[in-house]
Amino acid sequence: MDEALAVMERAVGECLSTLLCARSSEQVVDYLDRVQVLEQRLAAVKRALLREVDARGVAQRQGATSLVSWLKDRHRVAGGAAKRWVLLARALDDDLPATSRALAEGAVNLDQAPVIAAAAARVPAVVRADAEARLVVDATSFGPRELGRLAERILEHVAPDLAGQQADSELIRAEREAHEARRLYLVDVPGTCRVRVHGQLDREGAAHLRTALDPLTAPCPGKEPDPRSPEQRRADGLVEICRRLLAAKALPVSGGDRSQIVITMDYDKLRAGIGAGALDDGNLVSPATVRRMACDAGIIPATLKGAGQVLDLGRERRLFSGHLRRALVVRDRGCAFPACDRPPRWCDGHHVKHWLDGGRSALSNGVLLCGFHHRLIHRGDWQVSIRNGIPEFIPPSYVDEARTALRNRYHRRP
Repeated sequence: MDEALAVMERAVGECLSTLLCARSSEQVVDYLDRVQVLEQRLAAVKRALLREVDARGVAQRQGATSLVSWLKDRHRVAGGAAKRWVLLARALDDDLPATSRALAEGAVNLDQAPVIAAAAARVPAVVRADAEARLVVDATSFGPRELGRLAERILEHVAPDLAGQQADSELIRAEREAHEARRLYLVDVPGTCRVRVHGQLDREGAAHLRTALDPLTAPCPGKEPDPRSPEQRRADGLVEICRRLLAAKALPVSGGDRSQIVITMDYDKLRAGIGAGALDDGNLVSPATVRRMACDAGIIPATLKGAGQVLDLGRERRLFSGHLRRALVVRDRGCAFPACDRPPRWCDGHHVKHWLDGGRSALSNGVLLCGFHHRLIHRGDWQVSIRNGIPEFIPPSYVDEARTALRNRYHRRP
């Protein structure tokens, strides 16, 4: 094997030094297809080596808590990738010879093999070989997602007499496993302002989430197409669900108080638009974000010493609430941005002249805006004013060179 690996190393070096721009498109595509097959065959070699490392207990002898942690540290890969490799190495043993052979030949890829292994583990042992063989053939035509759907009904193809008997019990077992496997992670991405949200739900939980999200993920109406991708609209919809639940004050008490977002920032810096605000989890947000969130928030003035010691704490003051909020709803009837049809319950009260700059919390200085258009206005390209008691919006020159003032005609009939 030493000589074989040396040959592969030299061959890879030659491939990397090849001047691809001198080759035809047909040649480049052919190279890509061949490399894809070789990549899967190398994966089979790696799986065999990992199985041997596992069988010899190398990870434990070297002080690692598990093979996953050993592989993660040695190859500097993510924990999820290391776990997938270990599971694959342990799954494709002597019980799944067809899958192991297909992976070694490059006929099955690394995304398909775990699907076949999981399906084979679910079927009765007497038909496991037939189920595996059928799925290996299907893998030549279908990707991992479609293959997974076929795997759910594999007994209908290889053992119809058993399919009916196992259908109900298999579905109950699958639902129980899916419920036990439910997860949700919120992970701060180092060095960025991003938070990665990932996890998995069972089908019932996902149905609730989709039902709640669907009404909140429609594109914003208007002359221009909604610039948000479907993925961005779903992200906005999930945040909107949380905003509404917080606004409804229907969550259980947390730490002796109702659930709330807390931001701390120096008042003078906030007025000057410099520095950053601190969330209660220690993460920072920009002054622009604080100003936007403060438009319709509960403001509590506090006097702190340099080390954060509270010297004085004032009373909370809502900027748009009660009769003033109701007056905005009666006047604007929803998001006041031109052509937006978002209803009042989706909207914040926005100060035309921000209260930090001396703007009053009054009907003549307020306008209802949905979350999307509230962000748009705070970016500063669009301008809003109240003329004759009605909100008007002036677009930036790149939207309309004449910068003609626009009103929302959806809620207010001309």
